[in-house]
Amino acid sequence: MRRLSTEDPAYTNRQVRLEGVWWKRLLDVQRPYRWNLRRLRLGFVLDVGCGLGRNLAHLGGTGVGVDHNAESVAIASARGLTAFTPEAFRASNHAKPGHFDSLLLAHVAEHMRWADARDLLAQYLSYVRSGGQVVLITPQEAGYRSDPTHVEFMDLAALDRLARASGLKPFASYSFPFPRPFGKLFKYNEFVVVARKP
Repeated sequence: MRRLSTEDPAYTNRQVRLEGVWWKRLLDVQRPYRWNLRRLRLGFVLDVGCGLGRNLAHLGGTGVGVDHNAESVAIASARGLTAFTPEAFRASNHAKPGHFDSLLLAHVAEHMRWADARDLLAQYLSYVRSGGQVVLITPQEAGYRSDPTHVEFMDLAALDRLARASGLKPFASYSFPFPRPFGKLFKYNEFVVVARKP
């Protein structure tokens, strides 16, 4: 049986289905995550691996998304967000050195090997201004187990190494929204590393 890829339309359909669950809408479960992103004051954001555009929407659309899944990009665009496939992004007027205040790589690195995540980050870092922030977010154990497209578990240490290997200077790392022990049971607990581009 072929392994589901984040590039497949089936992956997008799964994300749409999971996002649309009635209780998630009723309880506004995204509120703490929206707050966490906004409090970082990221400015104009390049969201690499933007998916359906949830984080761009959390940030009020003040940024540009890139995703290799054309179906996800189409949904993000239909939601009024600015999103591109990698090829279309490189051809856009946004693909300029230092154009963005920050880069967000949220729930992306765990879908690949560590070295591939480093290479992906390297493709986009030049678009972030000097002094800009880079935010790396990955799921903890329960969240990692919940998605068959996850490839490599990336904890705070792995994200710190990823940032440093990319020439960045990490200045904050934490578990969110609950303390680290909750990550083994609570599917939505995240590792967050915030770094600065020299």
